Amino acid sequence: MPSMHLSFYSTFALSSLGLAFHRTHLISALLCLESMMLSLYIALTIWPVENQSTSFTTAPILMLSFSACEAGTGLAMLVASSRTHGSDHLHNFNLLQC
Repeated sequence: MPSMHLSFYSTFALSSLGLAFHRTHLISALLCLESMMLSLYIALTIWPVENQSTSFTTAPILMLSFSACEAGTGLAMLVASSRTHGSDHLHNFNLLQC
């Protein structure tokens, strides 16, 4: 396995482990999700170059736009929850209630 692939896989695995273990604050969960999206974006950017295919060149742009929407929604949830509950601790509120 080339070292570039190993770095992408390890970055994604470490960020998913961070998402699994750091579940106390909403901001830490959002940062782990963003690092997962960044590793996927870099992998999708390098993949068409390695395979010499031009059909997947728009996939990273689409992924980046979804990542920006996810970040905006996550920050809006962070602001709304810290205004209503006073902090961004995940154990202070139940996400299933309106």
